[in-house]
Parts: sequence; structure tokens; C-alpha cells
Amino acid sequence: MSKTTVSTAHPFDQALALMPVAVTAQEHGREATRHWQGHTHAAYWNMVGPFGGLTAAQALQAVLQHPERLGEPVSFTVNFAAALAEGSFRVEARPVRTNRSTQHWTVAILQTDDAGLDSVMLTATAVTAKRRGTWSAADAVMPEVPAPETIARASSARRVAWVQRYDLRPCAGELPAAWDDAEADSLTQLWMRDDPPRPLDFCSLTALADVFYPRVWRRRARMTPVGTVSMTVYFHAGAAELAATGEGYLLGQARAQSFFNGFFDQSAELWNQAGQLLATSHQIVYFKE
Repeated sequence: MSKTTVSTAHPFDQALALMPVAVTAQEHGREATRHWQGHTHAAYWNMVGPFGGLTAAQALQAVLQHPERLGEPVSFTVNFAAALAEGSFRVEARPVRTNRSTQHWTVAILQTDDAGLDSVMLTATAVTAKRRGTWSAADAVMPEVPAPETIARASSARRVAWVQRYDLRPCAGELPAAWDDAEADSLTQLWMRDDPPRPLDFCSLTALADVFYPRVWRRRARMTPVGTVSMTVYFHAGAAELAATGEGYLLGQARAQSFFNGFFDQSAELWNQAGQLLATSHQIVYFKE
């Protein structure tokens, strides 16, 4: 009798697993294109489809494991064309230009519909680079907030599955206590890390940049349907700095600048506990009245 194998990998690493797909040159046209197969993960499910931060991380993973990659990510933009359906998907990653120290990428995630046709679910662009030691400084100042150990963890009861995969400890700007249309500022500050704890890397940092609940909920105290359309993450640290952060908490701060005719933006900064700015992000989000 065969034994059932139970994976002991972290749920995030399970979700990141991409298997190479063999294709012919005629199918992809360019030798540098690499195709990978992935699968949605129940632990990161959202209201409709998977948590967008995870889907973005899966797209970035295709770049990171590409055999022709140069350097480390410095920027990554994802455009969410449609929510992934439960099941398998294909990721295509291709370096479109390689310079001496920078490399430019295009990425797409596709799913096959019931008619057997491929539909584009996500498009992305990335820039990787070979960094060199230079003068460095950060003008963004980490807010002064209580230590994460002194703040109660936000309740994940009755929420979507993916929230349970993160230890979120709000410092300011929690979800409205009442959905009563009482307007407030859009600022949120919170400590965050994977649950169970996991060493930080570029993929998990990308996902963490998207854990903030929609700014319009905070601003209006109204539970309106929303969906991120596009998100860019800028990386201000390398693999060594992320490894040094380890399983520690990150302090995230997010705010909106404008809500206009069905769309709002969100800017965010993420620091480690040592006060190093690791990433900033910006996204545009659709909302419905």
C-alpha cells in the first residue's frame, strides 16, 4: 500500500511552487521565454479568486527562477486583468532586454477556460539589476509605534482565508468599528509577518506589500466592492538585507492620495524592525458605489 505524502513546506512556499513546462520553439517564438505551471492555493483564497499579493508573488517567482536572470529585482509591476479561477495556471516569463547591469522582463499568467482557450489573467513587467555599492540614504522616516509584542493581533475570525496566513498587529487606522459612512483619514500603520513565521525574501515582501485592507473602507466606513487593478513594488534592499530581517515583523504604512470616479490609489512603505526601508509600493484600485 502506498503512503500518502504530506508536505511540510510553508503554505507560501507550497503556493509558490512552479513546475517548468516543455514547449516547442514554434509555440513561444523566442528561446528565452520560459513557461511554468502553478496552482492556486486554498490557504490564500480571497473573496473572489486568490489573494492578489500571492498571485503577484507567483509571477515574480517565474522571473527569479528563470535561468537567464541577471541580478535582483528593483521594481515589479503587476496588472490584474481578471481573478484566477481555482486550479492550475501557466506563467510565461521572458527577458526582453539585457544590459550590462539591468534586465527588463515581461510576464503573463494565463488560464485555460472551459472552451480550451487561454485567457490572460495577469500581465507584469519587472526590472532586475546587479547592484553595486554606492552612497545610500533613506529620506522616508519610520514612524514611532509600539513594539509588535505589545500590540494585540487583529482577529481573523470570519474573514477570508488569506488573512489567516498573516500575523497583523494594527498600530493605527484599523478597520472601522461601524460601517456608518463616517469619514476618516486613510492612514493605516501595522506590524506584519507571515503566519507561521517565514524568512523574508523578495516574493514574500511583494505579497506583504498588498496586505492592507482597501483604503476606501477606512476613508468612508462603507463596505464597498473593490479590486486592485495595478500594483508596483520598488525594492530598496537586496537579498542579504532581506535574509538579515529573517522572520521578524515589518512595519507597514499605507495611505491614499485620491479617490476619483471609481478608482483610488494607495501608497505604502515597509520597514524592518531595525528601521531599514525595504520596499515602497503604489497601486490603483477599482471601487464600486
